[in-house]
Amino acid sequence: MKVSRLLAIILCLMVATNLYAQTTDSAEGKDIIKKGYNFGPLPAVAFDADKGFQLGALLNIYDFGDGSAYPNTRQQWYFEASFFTKGSQLYTISYDNRFLIPGVRLSSTFTLTNDKAMDFYGFNGYMSYYNHEMVALGKDKENHSNYIYTPKYRINRVAMLFKTDLTGNIWDNKFFWEAGYHLSYFKQGAINREKINKNKDEDKMFPDEELTLFEQYRNWGIISDEEAEGGWNSTLRAGLLYDTRDKEGAPSRGIWAEAHATVAPKWLGTTIPYYKYSATFRQYLPIVKNDILTFAYRLNYEGTIGNDAPYYVLPYITVMGASYDRDGMGGYRTIRGLMRNRVQGLDMASYNAELRWRFVNFTLWKQNIAFGLNAFSDGTMVTRNFDMSFKGEEKYREEYNEYMAMTGNRTADRPHITVGGGLRFIMNQNFIVAFEYGLPVSKFSKDEFIKNQDGNGAFYINTGFLF
Repeated sequence: MKVSRLLAIILCLMVATNLYAQTTDSAEGKDIIKKGYNFGPLPAVAFDADKGFQLGALLNIYDFGDGSAYPNTRQQWYFEASFFTKGSQLYTISYDNRFLIPGVRLSSTFTLTNDKAMDFYGFNGYMSYYNHEMVALGKDKENHSNYIYTPKYRINRVAMLFKTDLTGNIWDNKFFWEAGYHLSYFKQGAINREKINKNKDEDKMFPDEELTLFEQYRNWGIISDEEAEGGWNSTLRAGLLYDTRDKEGAPSRGIWAEAHATVAPKWLGTTIPYYKYSATFRQYLPIVKNDILTFAYRLNYEGTIGNDAPYYVLPYITVMGASYDRDGMGGYRTIRGLMRNRVQGLDMASYNAELRWRFVNFTLWKQNIAFGLNAFSDGTMVTRNFDMSFKGEEKYREEYNEYMAMTGNRTADRPHITVGGGLRFIMNQNFIVAFEYGLPVSKFSKDEFIKNQDGNGAFYINTGFLF
């Protein structure tokens, strides 16, 4: 996508928000206090290396009320319908309200994703082998003897997620309780070869005799027949939140820490019961005041209570409040520059650290505008393994042994680390467009096995800060 086209879209959005929002100069005369409603209709034209080009439409509606809480909102809505060139579809409706229930914040979201070619690289990080050489050969357009190998690491997935969370004050509007109900449904299976091979030259088609990794995992009994096609998750969540951020959309100081427990019992309607917990600590440290230079970091741990959980819930990062669960680990919302869902296990640890520099701030058409640069490092690893022992028919054992031998029969994962940087356009502290590129450090490893196991890096055009 051309940068000039994106800038034109940003200008259109600025005009749209200016038509509906009232403004008042701040006491310092440096910022404009937004009042009333801001409407942000926007063509959803973006790029994600994992999903391809995004085409669609989205609408942000911000209600700032009398402006006393600016840059935080009184309530806000988010609507999106998007299509991706690699076969995904995304539909989202989200609502966040701070006044409907006295003293309680209400956040509700419905999302539906349809992935014709969802990434699936196996479990336990480096314990699952990624054949990068075959993938590279398949992409070589000048070589007509190698078929496209990428579908080897793809599955077909439809995911529906609905949630309603409540957040209430315990102490001084800094310490809060959180409670919510989350309902999700997953329908998963092997890729549709007919659709995957559509419009491809015969020599580039993914052959029927080549099993995908998902199909192999089923043969080996790593993914059981009971859970292979997905199921329902009816869950209750509860947690505690400590939040001293100066603002939510683009914080520059404070702490944002959460701890949650998730229960998904059979009696509540869950197909395969499981129990999880999570803890996340984020801190924003101002190095140069007035939002000019900020160091921010996030530490996260996702754990499973017991020794098992359905494989289709492993990729998700636990989120409560105004946002919703995201795929992980790998991709724009989790570990930038790492292949999407590259790291999955019963327990996972991760970090994100970045330096954020706003190099210019100004007002234009009664909008608060800023541009920023950031440099970051992200990392993750599996700390407790998903069971990958052989449980299939004996005729598949030799194939399983060969696969495990490709990893050197590793019994533990090691850190997957990425580095990168990006540019951000920030309007009214809430609407943020991000351009970022991340690169796996493993690309430079002297360990020949680790090298290229995390991909070749990724470029993203998306919205918001990672955290």
